[in-house]
Amino acid sequence: MWLCVSAAEPGDTLPRLEKAIGEVTVTAIKQAADLTLHPVAGTVVNRAQIERLNIVSVRGASELAPNVYMPQYGSRMTSSIYVRGIGARIDQPVVGLNIDNVPFLNKDNYDFDIPDIARMEIIRGAQSTLYGRNTMGGLINIYTVSPLSYQGTRVLAEAGRGNLYRAAVSHYATFSPALGMALTGDFHYFGGIRRNIYNGSFADHEKGGSVRWKTDWKPSVRMSVENAAWFTLSRSGGYPYAYENSGEVNYNDTCFYRRNSFADGLTVKYRGNGWSLSSITSAQYLDDNMTLDQDFLPLDYFTLEQKRKEWAITQDFIARGGAGSHYRWLGGAFGFFKRTKMNAPVTFKDYGIGQLIEGKRNEINPDYPIKWDGDEFLLGSSFSMPTWGIAVYHESELIVGKWKFSAGVRFDYEHVALRYRSSANSGYTVYDMTDPAEVKVFSHEPIDIDDRGNMHKSFMEVLPKVTVSYDLPMPSRSNVYLSVGKGYKSGGYNTQMFSDVLQQRVMGLMGLGMKYDVDDIVGYNPEKSWNYEAGAHIVCAGGKVLTDMALFYIDCRDQQVTTFPDGTTTGRITTNAGRTESYGAELQIGYAPTSHWLFNASYGYTHATFKEFFNGVQDFSGKRVPYAPANTFYAGLTYILPLPRVLDEMTFNVNARGAGDIYWDEENARRQSAYALLGASIGARSGCATIELWGKNLANNKYNVFSFKSIGNTFFQRGMPLTCGVTIRLNFEAHNRL
Repeated sequence: MWLCVSAAEPGDTLPRLEKAIGEVTVTAIKQAADLTLHPVAGTVVNRAQIERLNIVSVRGASELAPNVYMPQYGSRMTSSIYVRGIGARIDQPVVGLNIDNVPFLNKDNYDFDIPDIARMEIIRGAQSTLYGRNTMGGLINIYTVSPLSYQGTRVLAEAGRGNLYRAAVSHYATFSPALGMALTGDFHYFGGIRRNIYNGSFADHEKGGSVRWKTDWKPSVRMSVENAAWFTLSRSGGYPYAYENSGEVNYNDTCFYRRNSFADGLTVKYRGNGWSLSSITSAQYLDDNMTLDQDFLPLDYFTLEQKRKEWAITQDFIARGGAGSHYRWLGGAFGFFKRTKMNAPVTFKDYGIGQLIEGKRNEINPDYPIKWDGDEFLLGSSFSMPTWGIAVYHESELIVGKWKFSAGVRFDYEHVALRYRSSANSGYTVYDMTDPAEVKVFSHEPIDIDDRGNMHKSFMEVLPKVTVSYDLPMPSRSNVYLSVGKGYKSGGYNTQMFSDVLQQRVMGLMGLGMKYDVDDIVGYNPEKSWNYEAGAHIVCAGGKVLTDMALFYIDCRDQQVTTFPDGTTTGRITTNAGRTESYGAELQIGYAPTSHWLFNASYGYTHATFKEFFNGVQDFSGKRVPYAPANTFYAGLTYILPLPRVLDEMTFNVNARGAGDIYWDEENARRQSAYALLGASIGARSGCATIELWGKNLANNKYNVFSFKSIGNTFFQRGMPLTCGVTIRLNFEAHNRL
């Protein structure tokens, strides 16, 4: 039978702060289960807070953790994350994402809705020693509800401003005390808020959904097996970029992003006497299409269509053990293979041909002007990019009284190859106007380009880390720590630059010179950093107050920075800045004076600047690193009011979050000043049903989440205005558990 019960989970009534902020579980494999005692800067968001703040994806946790910023702009593909002054807008991420211990390799697939999140862990600082490539800024772990810990049916329905509708249904069941399965499905629809005035449609509309099948099996007391299979799809307009001169979204060609993805992760763990062996295996598939009006104007400049298919497999073996209570060790081996196939043609249209090709050519030689064949032509670009890597790693921890000393190292090797083809087939007619009275055809010049090539790079990195921590002599467990570690983000190729390279090849055939060399402009090197951190976790007042503090300094070499090349080019480029430095401080406080009140707040400050960066034209030394905010902050207050004669309880929450200043270019000429967004919610629970009214950006503050220049024009995207809605949750928990 089924029992209609409270939707609250154990710990939701906040009897102790450890329950409210740092739920202890046994799902972690590489790091400690309780981050409040681990010598890292980490933030744990539990299930109650996730539901209270209406968090449905990775992006919803922005600013909750100090110095963590995930702006919402563009489409679901632009999953940029900035931590402590470092980040990436395209290509390799600086923050890793694991869902139920399975690593997601492509940051373009980070942003999707995840029903029934049990816990999120946001770890800041380099995690490269244990987790390898692309975790030099930190790591986000997401764990979903296990069918062995909960059995029942959960239903969610939501509606909000902008024709927002969300629905999710999940069912958790056990077939024996050792075998449980869960099936979860969700769907969302957003009609949009930002209207494209060219055709009257909403540019930011989207719809999508997912299906997840999760199995937990414990065939013996020593062995556990977990498998989670995901399928997600997304269909969106996206890219509501407004022209700075008019403040309006106004473009004439189609923009959309479509994505289908699949991931399956298998985790097997065996526990011996004082040791354990784990295996994490995953298979991932991504199929997406980004189509852009790349000039974002109501003019026929050019369009981009990027179609991609990507296959990936990963394998991680982890062993843990120790000797008595004074020594613990962890070691493992990791390998992955990924193959990406992409077709990314750029289509030049009539206005773009006239302005960017004919106009440039005719200015130089007006006596012999040209006229292009046709109203448009194609710059074809296709790629195949296989990437693979292997790594071995080890970490030892020695405990001497209240002191803990740990040291680890990782040996990481990666190989990336690129096979490309760039083509253009068109032509133009040259006219003789030396005698204006008699215009004659001088010649016809064909354009026939078919460039093909192969490139490859290999990277070898040694990634050490040393940590010292000391348990403070306090009633509740508290500690201070120091850590030094090396971070690493892999290198690669600027596939989006091939259209620019090809455009310059076309211009070169017309006598205007070639601007780019393929070998120089396409490849970029790994980004490396040394990270120094001092911090403390302090629990006092009988567990009612939890304070985390951290100071950090990051010395980064060859930082990968995304720029828009000067002039009338069509793409973006990842380039290596010579050297950057970032330093700052972080503070987060949680306070639960009674079982009915909870206050938590966080603040992060980052000063990130270029120490050495000369792009061949301008020296940016001393300038702030763009796109990474100098400040982030969050504060939330929750009160739970029991109403036993009317309802089970009511919950009131008010919160504020914000970020800034954020610079939009290396020159620091444009920026977004610091802003704050006010949110609130009121919830009522009775039996199995919970209804919640919520609002975000209640003051309707105007702020930008993104800005860039393209072909000399400046564009920006506004952040979300005031939004509000209602969410209903039903929780039918199984009464007769096996």
